[in-house]
Amino acid sequence: MNNRNVSFWLFITPALFALTVVVFYPFLYGFFYTFTDWNGLRATTFLGLENYLSVFQDQRFLDSMVFTVKFAVASIVLVNLLGLGLAVLVTQKIKISTGLRTIFFMPNLIGGLILGFIWQFIFVSGFDAVGQLLNIDFLRGWLSTGETGFWGLVILNVWQYTGYIMIIYISYLQSVPQELLEAAEIDGASSFQRFWRIKFPLVAPAFTVSLFLTLSNAFKLYDQNLALTNGGPYGSTEMLAMQIYNTAFSRYEMAYAQSKAVIFFVLVAMVALTQVYVNKRREVDL
Repeated sequence: MNNRNVSFWLFITPALFALTVVVFYPFLYGFFYTFTDWNGLRATTFLGLENYLSVFQDQRFLDSMVFTVKFAVASIVLVNLLGLGLAVLVTQKIKISTGLRTIFFMPNLIGGLILGFIWQFIFVSGFDAVGQLLNIDFLRGWLSTGETGFWGLVILNVWQYTGYIMIIYISYLQSVPQELLEAAEIDGASSFQRFWRIKFPLVAPAFTVSLFLTLSNAFKLYDQNLALTNGGPYGSTEMLAMQIYNTAFSRYEMAYAQSKAVIFFVLVAMVALTQVYVNKRREVDL
């Protein structure tokens, strides 16, 4: 083994050790306990697949899964559309583009819990005041139903993460060769044609990165869900992360909650890997 290999392993060993202790070992440890009646302290009975079979008969878990998938689809579409739109806006030759980038990115710097409480005040007190002033019933009692709670969570998530996704699209838009755009402009291509025919295909790798980030964030959302609705009313806005947490630390069914977490992990991994595969093929086609 030469000095280069020794240096490589010296640098990588601390990271591998940390990953093993913090990620791999707890995951395997928890996966083993899904086959038992583990209550957080000890396991006395081996149950086999009983916990997993019970999960798919748990209506509250299935409702949370449907709600989370709906939330993920709405959030992913809106965050990426708005993020790309803002990226196109701030990469134009305007004097305040730098200031706009800062303004659009700032919501991402606010913590999830604080952001949730801020928007809870806006939805409950602010919307209600405007609804009474303008006599608009739709704005009254916001977050009091599952439907308005759903859109409240979507609005919060979109407002927080659009600026972050915008930065990713900006980095790809700025790498588009100006010679191609200038040649297209000389040939008479409109602004839309230059964007659709030149910029859009060249920023295709950004979609792979952005979709992966927004998808993983949408599925694992917990702190905003806790601060904004706490799963209410009557569990109608309870997302998967909160549902698993409540099973473990409110009902103290640790093994059962871990079974839900494993299923959750498999679901997110399948969706994420499929998305990356499809987008990579699309990049080649473009």
